[in-house]
Amino acid sequence: MSVADEEPALLGLAPVAPDRTVAYGPHPDQIVDVYEPRAGDGSGRAAARGPLVVLLHGGFWRAAYDRRHLSPLAAELAGQGMPVALAEYRRVGAGGGAPQTFEDVTVALGAARAALADTAADPALVLIGHSAGGHLALLAAARPGTPVTRVLAVAPVADLARAHELGLSDGAVAELLGAGPGLPERLAAADPVRHPPSGIPVTILHGTEDPEVPVDLSRRYAARHPGGTELRELPGVGHYAPVTPGSPSCHTFIRCVQRPCST
Repeated sequence: MSVADEEPALLGLAPVAPDRTVAYGPHPDQIVDVYEPRAGDGSGRAAARGPLVVLLHGGFWRAAYDRRHLSPLAAELAGQGMPVALAEYRRVGAGGGAPQTFEDVTVALGAARAALADTAADPALVLIGHSAGGHLALLAAARPGTPVTRVLAVAPVADLARAHELGLSDGAVAELLGAGPGLPERLAAADPVRHPPSGIPVTILHGTEDPEVPVDLSRRYAARHPGGTELRELPGVGHYAPVTPGSPSCHTFIRCVQRPCST
């Protein structure tokens, strides 16, 4: 698959309906889709064989992009025997932005744990984020007392200040945080580079040919926080293949979910 083919390959997959949806607030986007563990042969539900997984989608924090493009990935992980919660959150243009988006992630984690408490065989909670969702996952890893056991960030916006300097996605960072006076302070508070993981192992997967979020952002994060971070670069891979079921880099991703990449 070429880098140019990656986005249509992911967005061309049919959405997969969840087993149930749980609300964690009054806003329509404050919901979590639950995917129960299933037998890999498609024969039905199965006992969990892995950790509880919470997925955060990307889309540069904008309301134009929702969680449905990651539903095939959620179903794929459930087919590997893992209980999965695909979280939605308020986004820019529909009641989100700072601080609402960040607050929603915290509450959604609690809702996901409660919804899947009777399903998970493993007490670990693996938080996975793609792109802007990777930024949110890395921020969650930095919060003291977080329920997260491990973070897997895929092509994350890991250095928010650098992303702002580059003007990624036509100024998405300024849209998230709000332009004008006080932006430097808000940027510092929301930038994963400035907030080390709170004793939580972090694995980053990033394609070397990513045209949406340059791999340099992940390299900068890993250099800043070397103790608890493993950066795994995927040669020749772009932005979407690691979260597209069936692609070789998605096989790598799934192995990293099942166990830390270094093992």
